[in-house]
Amino acid sequence: MQLNAILCTATAAPLSTYTLVIGGSLVLIASYLISRFSHKTNIPSPLILIALGMVLKVAMERAGWGSVPNQDLVLEVLGTVGLIFIVLEAALDLKLSRDKAGIILKSLFASVLGLGLTAGVVAWIFTSALGMGWAQAFVYAIPLGILSSAIIIPSVGGLPEREREFAVYESTFSDIAGIMGFYLAIGIAEGGEARTAVGEFGVNFGLTIALAFVLGYALLLVLQRIRSGARLALTLSVLLLIYSIQKLAGLSPLILILLFGLMVGNPKLFFPGRLRKHIDPDRLHDIHEDFHLVTLESAFVVRTFFFVMFGVSIALASLADAALVLMSLAISVAIYIIRWLVLAVLMRGTKGSLLWLAPRGLITILLFFQIGSHHVELVNPKFSEGVLLVVIFSTSIVMAAALIRRGLDVAPSIEVGETELDTENVEPDGEE
Repeated sequence: MQLNAILCTATAAPLSTYTLVIGGSLVLIASYLISRFSHKTNIPSPLILIALGMVLKVAMERAGWGSVPNQDLVLEVLGTVGLIFIVLEAALDLKLSRDKAGIILKSLFASVLGLGLTAGVVAWIFTSALGMGWAQAFVYAIPLGILSSAIIIPSVGGLPEREREFAVYESTFSDIAGIMGFYLAIGIAEGGEARTAVGEFGVNFGLTIALAFVLGYALLLVLQRIRSGARLALTLSVLLLIYSIQKLAGLSPLILILLFGLMVGNPKLFFPGRLRKHIDPDRLHDIHEDFHLVTLESAFVVRTFFFVMFGVSIALASLADAALVLMSLAISVAIYIIRWLVLAVLMRGTKGSLLWLAPRGLITILLFFQIGSHHVELVNPKFSEGVLLVVIFSTSIVMAAALIRRGLDVAPSIEVGETELDTENVEPDGEE
């Protein structure tokens, strides 16, 4: 009787600060347990986190708490910060060398070609099924062509090294190319001429690359001279600040995040010859390990709340629409047909291992919320967020089934302490 009274009181109580703290703590604990369960069962943890969010939504409605205030804004902030941490986490362990030039170029071509072909087919589906114009259809289609590094990177640790590296490079390049392509499509759809939009895109891309190199070198040189314990928090704050400013300016700031991570992990490449005297190998090694820990922990927290919040935001009634489910499954089938064609050309002999690694996730969701929050004139009332849920679930389940069939565990491709910064042959200051 007392337990029932406590539960009734808790259910009737308004949503308070302490309720949110308790709920957030329980969600993080559940996420850790889910990650362990995912490792044992090969079920990607984002799927379970989204399902957890859907359950929480039902519980909140029954408790009379309604929806989360500013839900779309919260999702957008979590998605943006999560994307930064995920890309930085991946870049820290991407080792660049001549012997890996082939796999890097192949993964770049695969990501761009796969994105373009998938966006074209999905846009055709939207024009046929929803009556969208081609410009608007591409705005909606490009996010569905982007691979989810948030799902792939934590899941491919059991693959052979060549396939694992290809998957990490491809998903990271797909994030960057997809975001750039999305904003190019936005510019065209909002009334700009294609030639003008492409020209502006080229200028912005060149300016982004130049700024990324300048800011990357400056940040790294300053960072290794900071002795305070708050240096990582300061650096992450600066990265977030620069990312947001560049985003407001219409640039592609994710390139800066990727380049900075590559600089930390590959100092010999970015500081050749006489430039090497400006770096301290021991300090860079410590910075590399510290960033590993910070990004790993931060990405876990942000990714957890992002996928749970997405589950909370879903309108479950949309899944009862048979036409919507069929269209979503058609998109998923198209994704794998196109992926097979791309890998058949670029990755002969190993395409069977990588074919099913095509989940959609954080970037796809984030860009769709960008349409609703910043480009209202492009919103199509016939489109339902249920499409996202079906595509994300179907592609993630297919990936999990493929890993199980191969007898591979879902394991992170990057672990703190797994690799060390290569400082071999880096001479002390003042020596050649």
